[in-house]
Amino acid sequence: MGVNLNTGGGRHRPGRTKPMAEINVTPFVDVMLVLLIVFMVAAPLLTVGVVVDLPETSANPIQDQGEPLTVTVSGDGTIYVQETPVEYENLIPRLEAIATAGYDQRIYIRGDQNRAYGDVVKVMGRINAAGFTQIGLVTEQETQ
Repeated sequence: MGVNLNTGGGRHRPGRTKPMAEINVTPFVDVMLVLLIVFMVAAPLLTVGVVVDLPETSANPIQDQGEPLTVTVSGDGTIYVQETPVEYENLIPRLEAIATAGYDQRIYIRGDQNRAYGDVVKVMGRINAAGFTQIGLVTEQETQ
């Protein structure tokens, strides 16, 4: 810690004290701990930015290692690729552009439970017809 009580052997000479050469790291540690807590709280909120009321099922979760590519059909019918809104006609060109950049993992479809089932299936069918065969539907775990 940063306290130097060197009085020069009992004699006090004004202006002759040694400068303290130690760095006080306590404020640095305090700031780092606060940042750590902020990031721990904010990290789960950053996974998917589009708010969707997902249906609940009793299916087991899929264990996947990669960054998921999600296509979302919101309650008002807007289609999103990740967090970017996309027109229905531009969905396949956007996914093909992502695929040419090297993405070959499963595509997850998140459909709002208040949206018509046909709208979600229509998006899923369009993705499948474009040649993407690894498609999964995202649901919430059923609460008991």
